[in-house]
Amino acid sequence: MIVKKELDFAGKKLTLETGKLAPQANQAVLARMGETVVLATAVANEPRESIDYFPLRIDYEEKLYAGGHIKGSRWVKREGRPTDEATVTARLIDHNVRPLFPKDYIEDIQVIVTVLSIDEENDPQILALIAASAALHASDIPWNGPIAAVRLGLKEGNFIINPPVNGEGEQDLDAVISSVNGKILAIEAEGKEVPEEKIIEGLKFCQEPLAQLAKFIEDFAREVGNKKLEYEPVALSEEMLKDITDFASEKVKKIVTTPMDKVDFVDTYGDLLEEVYAEFEGKYTKQDMKRALDEVQKKEIRKLVFDEGKRVDGRGLDEVRPIEIELGLLPRTHGSVFFARGVTQALSIVTLGSSSLEQWIQGMTGEDTKRYMHHYYGRPFSFGETGPLRSPGRREIGHGTLAENALKPMIPSKEDFPYAIRVVTEILSQNGSTSMAATCGSSLALMDAGVPIKAPVAGVAIGLMVNEDASEHILLTDIVGVEDFNGFMDLKMAGTRQGMTAIQMELKMHGVPFEVLEEAFKKSREKRLEILDKMNAVLEKPREQLSKYAPRITVVKIDPKKIGEVIGPGGKMIKNIIETTKCDVDVEDDGTVLISSQEGEPDSDAQRAKEWIENIVREAKVGEIYEGKVVRIMDFGAFVEILPGKDGLVHISELAHRHVPNVESVVKEGDKIKVKVIEIDSTGRISLSKKALEKRPPASPDSRASRGGTAPGGKRPHRPNRPPRRPGYRTPYYQKPAYRSR
Repeated sequence: MIVKKELDFAGKKLTLETGKLAPQANQAVLARMGETVVLATAVANEPRESIDYFPLRIDYEEKLYAGGHIKGSRWVKREGRPTDEATVTARLIDHNVRPLFPKDYIEDIQVIVTVLSIDEENDPQILALIAASAALHASDIPWNGPIAAVRLGLKEGNFIINPPVNGEGEQDLDAVISSVNGKILAIEAEGKEVPEEKIIEGLKFCQEPLAQLAKFIEDFAREVGNKKLEYEPVALSEEMLKDITDFASEKVKKIVTTPMDKVDFVDTYGDLLEEVYAEFEGKYTKQDMKRALDEVQKKEIRKLVFDEGKRVDGRGLDEVRPIEIELGLLPRTHGSVFFARGVTQALSIVTLGSSSLEQWIQGMTGEDTKRYMHHYYGRPFSFGETGPLRSPGRREIGHGTLAENALKPMIPSKEDFPYAIRVVTEILSQNGSTSMAATCGSSLALMDAGVPIKAPVAGVAIGLMVNEDASEHILLTDIVGVEDFNGFMDLKMAGTRQGMTAIQMELKMHGVPFEVLEEAFKKSREKRLEILDKMNAVLEKPREQLSKYAPRITVVKIDPKKIGEVIGPGGKMIKNIIETTKCDVDVEDDGTVLISSQEGEPDSDAQRAKEWIENIVREAKVGEIYEGKVVRIMDFGAFVEILPGKDGLVHISELAHRHVPNVESVVKEGDKIKVKVIEIDSTGRISLSKKALEKRPPASPDSRASRGGTAPGGKRPHRPNRPPRRPGYRTPYYQKPAYRSR
C-alpha cells in the first residue's frame, strides 16, 4: 500500500511517501522538500550472539548524481569513502535516534539515508533526519519516537526556520534542533559569538514548528499502520543483580569515593571485575557479570553525586580539572601547544602554507575549497589500549569538526591573512572532553603561530545526573569519562568572551526540559570564562611575528584582464617565475596574486617575483626609461624587451647620433641597454630610442667638409681628381652630397 502525505512546513512543502521503493526493508520512506529528495530505509536483523551492546548503525550517503555531477578523478568515478560532512550528518542522526530505542534492546539495526536529488535551497541534512525519524516510527521496529527536527538560522537579529542552504555564510547562527515529546533532544550549532540567552530564545522559537512536524510524522505512521514487533529484553535477572550487588557494592563504593585519576580507576575497577568473575564462575556468564557490575557502579556514582555532592575524582560539582599549558613545545613547527585538563591531554600543531594547499572538495553541489582545516587524532594508546592504526574513524572526524567549527568564526579573512591553515590535534590521553581540549589547544596554537585570530576560544563539557525517579537533577562541570558513561547528557559548548561559536549536545534520555538547558548554558559560560582567564595568563594575544620556519606570503593585486599575461601561453611565464625565484605563485580569479617564499626570513626571492609580476602587468608610458635586453636584431633596428613579455623597437636611426651603417655595429643580441620610450602608437607598438639618453657629440671643424659641404670661409674644397662634367649633365640624387640645412 502506498501512503503519501504532504505538509506546509515553514513555508515549504514537505512530502513523505512509502510503499513503493525498497519493499524488502522493514520500512522505507521517500522524503521530498522542493527538489531535494532523500530515501531513508530501516532494517532489523536477529540479535547477534554474545554481544553486550546495541549494534545500531547509521549511514548517510551523498551521491554526486544528486546534483548532476561526475567525480573529478580520471581513474575512479564511483563515490569513495564518506566525506567528513556525510560522517558528521550520520553522527547527528545517530545522536538523535539512539536514545529512543528501548533499554536492553540489542537487535542489529541499520538506517541508511541516501540523497537522491539536491537543489540549491533545501537542506538534505534536515530532510535526512526527518526521513530517518519517519522510517523508524512507521516501521515495526520498537522505537519511542518520533523525532522532529528543524534548522534554525539567525540573520540580522531575526530567527529563520529552515533557511536556504545557499545563504548559510551570511547567518550569525546555524543550528540543527531536534525534540521529542516537546523536550529538546539534541543540538548541533555553530555561531558567530551568539549570546547564550539568544540561543535559548531560538530554542523556544522552534517549539511550534517542531510540534507541527511531530504530529505530521505521527499521522503518517498511523496511516501506514505497522504494529511494533514484540521483543525479549536482555534484562539481567534479579537474582544476579542481588548477588553482584551484595558481593561488590561496598568495594565499588570505596573505588568511586577514593579520588584517583583515570588510570588508577580503570586498574582498580578491572581488578574488582576479575574478583567477580572468580566468585561467580560457572553460575553466570562473564558478559552478564560485567553488565551487572556496571549497574552497581552507576548506582554508586549517582549516590555519591546526590547524597554527598562529590565526584569520582574528588572535585566539586562545578569545578574544572587542573589545567596545564605549554607553548612552543615543538621547535620546527609553525605553532604548537600542549594543553592538559586532568588526565586528558591534547597536543595541537599549526602549519601554514600557500593558498595552493587549500583543500579541494567535490560534493553534491559542485566543487569548493577549504582554507582552514582541523584534524583530530585519538590513537589506541590514548585509552591505554592496543589496536590497529587505521584512517580516522567517525568519532575522530566528528570531534575534529566540532573543534574546527568552534574556531572557524575567529579565523581572519584571506585578505587579512592569505594562508592555508591546518591544525592537527594529537590526543595523547583521553578521560572525557577531548574535543573541548582540542578546541582550547587549537586556539592557543593558532596564536602561538602568529595567526591573528579575532579572539581566543575555549570550551567545556557539562554533564547531567538524574536520580532514580527523575525528580531531581544535578549538573556536572567538565565531566570525565566515567561520568559521561554513567550520566545522561554531554553538552559541549565553545565560544569567546562575547558568546557561543559551537554547540554539540547529546542525551541518553528522552529529552531535557528548558529550565535544565538554561542552567547548563549559564554554567558553561561561567566556566568558559574561567578557562579563558587561564589561557590568557599564558598567551594573551597572537604573536606579532610568524615562526621563522613559516613561509612568507606577499600579495600583489593585478587587473583580472591581465591574468593571462602573468600565466603566459601554456603557463610558460608563471612556470618561469616559479623556477627562477623558487617561490610558489598562486593567481586568483579576482586578480589577487599570492607569492609564497621558502621558509625563513623574508628574502629577495619574493621581492624579485613581486617586481617581475608587477612589470608584466605594467603599462609602458612615453618618456619612461628602461634597462632592457636586446632580444632580436633586424636590418632596420633592434627589438628590446623592456618589461617581461613586452618588446619595443629601437629603429636604426635611434641607436646613435652618428650614422649607423648596420645595427650590429652598435648592439648585439643579448646586450643590455638603456632606452627611452618615445612613442606608443594606437595598436600598442612601442618605439624606443637609445640615442635620446646619450649626449650629442660636438661637431669637428672639418666635419662639413668631409661630407662634401662648404669649408670654413665659404670656399669649396679642392678636388683634384674630380672629372669634368659634360654639358647638360645632372648629378643623380644618389650621388649628391648629403643634405645640409640652409
